[in-house]
Amino acid sequence: MLSTQRIINCINPNCDNPINSVGQIVCSNCQTPLIYSYLWATGSLAARIAPGTKVANRYEAITTQIWLDTQPGRSPDLPQELPPVVIPYLRLYPERLHLPQVYGFVPSEEEGQEDILLLEDVPIDEQGNLYPSLSAAWDEAQPVRQIYWLWQILQLWTPLSELGVAQSLLIPENLRVQGWCVRLLELHAITAQPSLQDLALSWQPLIASAQNPVAAELNHIVQQMSNSEIELDTIATRLNALLLSTAAELPLTLQVMGATHTGMRLTQNEDTCFPQSLDNFDDSLLPKLSIVCDGIGGHQGGEVASQLAVQSLRLQIRALLAEVAQESEIVTLKLLQEQLETCLRVVNNVISSRNDEQKRQGRERMATTLVMALQVPQRVLTISGRQSENAHELYLASVGDSRAYWITRDYCQQLTVDDDVTTREVRLGRSLYRQALQRPDAHALTQALGSRDADSLRCVIQRFILEEDGILLLCSDGLSDRNLVEKYWRDYALPVLLGEMYIDDAVRQWIELANTENGHDNISVVLTLCRLSKDYLVPIPKPQPLAEIPQESVEISEITPETSPSEEYALTEIEPQSTLTESSQALLDLELTEEPTPAPPLRPRRRRKPLLVLGVLLVALGGSTGLALLALSQLYPQTLQQMCQKLPARVQRFCPPQQ
Repeated sequence: MLSTQRIINCINPNCDNPINSVGQIVCSNCQTPLIYSYLWATGSLAARIAPGTKVANRYEAITTQIWLDTQPGRSPDLPQELPPVVIPYLRLYPERLHLPQVYGFVPSEEEGQEDILLLEDVPIDEQGNLYPSLSAAWDEAQPVRQIYWLWQILQLWTPLSELGVAQSLLIPENLRVQGWCVRLLELHAITAQPSLQDLALSWQPLIASAQNPVAAELNHIVQQMSNSEIELDTIATRLNALLLSTAAELPLTLQVMGATHTGMRLTQNEDTCFPQSLDNFDDSLLPKLSIVCDGIGGHQGGEVASQLAVQSLRLQIRALLAEVAQESEIVTLKLLQEQLETCLRVVNNVISSRNDEQKRQGRERMATTLVMALQVPQRVLTISGRQSENAHELYLASVGDSRAYWITRDYCQQLTVDDDVTTREVRLGRSLYRQALQRPDAHALTQALGSRDADSLRCVIQRFILEEDGILLLCSDGLSDRNLVEKYWRDYALPVLLGEMYIDDAVRQWIELANTENGHDNISVVLTLCRLSKDYLVPIPKPQPLAEIPQESVEISEITPETSPSEEYALTEIEPQSTLTESSQALLDLELTEEPTPAPPLRPRRRRKPLLVLGVLLVALGGSTGLALLALSQLYPQTLQQMCQKLPARVQRFCPPQQ
């Protein structure tokens, strides 16, 4: 039946007149923002439904296979048992940045036809238009983006192959791009699984029109892929080297600013972020490192866990970057991911040991969420033959439900996936996302640093390439709850990118928004402004005299990159960090040294243990408790003794006696 009136219903269940005309922004009756859910209807039956048709008295066909849910406040129809077609979508939930998710079903009215599967989080913009296909956007893309798109496809190849849906990566119209990010319309399963040679064949039309600086090397890579004996790792290594060499041609400047706030309804701040204090402006880790931790465990629990995690990671990352800086060759993606994962496991066991020492059990155990971003500057020979000091790699680590977002002038993308019950149920194929949200424990965390032994920790370490101007936003759930970032990113990010707002003002306004709209929790926000072009000239506020800084507001620090000496830093409006107990503060008094001693070059696994043990040893020497030393003596007793013997006599007294 053809629709005679285009309507959209308000999602407010208490609205007594929910019907609105399509195109309105808010409900004309109750002023609730209207939700426009554009869906992808899969299958040949959906493809035959003409635009303008009203389906199931609810969905309006906008164009071929793109439907608008006119009643987004209602739960979609779902089967009693999950059909096999949805299982790959659920199991691949960790790849949700690239893949759509199951929304619901529409029963088929034709005999012998399967129900129509509806997908959300598809590559469709806010006006209901498909994002361009990769092949359509290819010719206009810069060389680094062309390679980055191919790299993402290669990274998706293994997880999709394991679930029998790798064919999805070979269909040109199925591959869409939202800026840097490759996104799939849907998953396709066939009986015969494609090979790496099939992938090479699908790439050949793209390589034929690749940009000149990289065309020859891409052609060699595709020829190598056509060899049936070639391994995927070999291709990945060669493509990654080309990606880094191409990205390194671009200029890159970073600015970072962080703030934390207790919130409107609490008296204790269990959040910790980096950077955030007055003495951070000359820290050598800036602007490369940013961290947000949300503590769990109450006073003298959550606050200690989150601050201990930040301080310990700062020491370990400083040592790691020192080793990377000494390397003459690129440190591999796999090795850096393993190094960062081991850093997190050390922090986890230090906090866990403290819990065991204090006999904390169950909900009494202190722990912390974490989201950490590290821009690793590696020396690389560019495709033009110039030696560059930065290959533009950004590593992102997350545990718990603190989040990271990438924001440009055109879009906002959530980069992390929450470690909560909803995600667990979806990832294990037990439930659709919207079904899992109905559980009373839907948002309960499934893991956090320190809650259990490191053997049970499932770390997620992602690598991104910075190849466009944008803002990396890290935040605790005090801001991300109720999808505030997705709703308001234009208001607070675009002015910064367009040079109309200082970064410190943006951080302050994000926190004010969280206090106004949420306010029930502590709030932490760290912004990193990444610039590769001169299009966005962001003004930098003048330094303020410390004597004029008010004492009761939001703590903010801004640090400009060392590569831009003409830019200035500003420190404004400071709120003192929550006061710790004497024993807790002693535990967190970790500032032994600002620079690590020179370390030997990075090597495979045998070199990793001493580096990370050193980081935790510094933690131990900086506090008044035996927390870290206890963990070290249990984890690496021989290595600890060897390192203690090399320390100055004045600090050897802190080491445990030899057994």
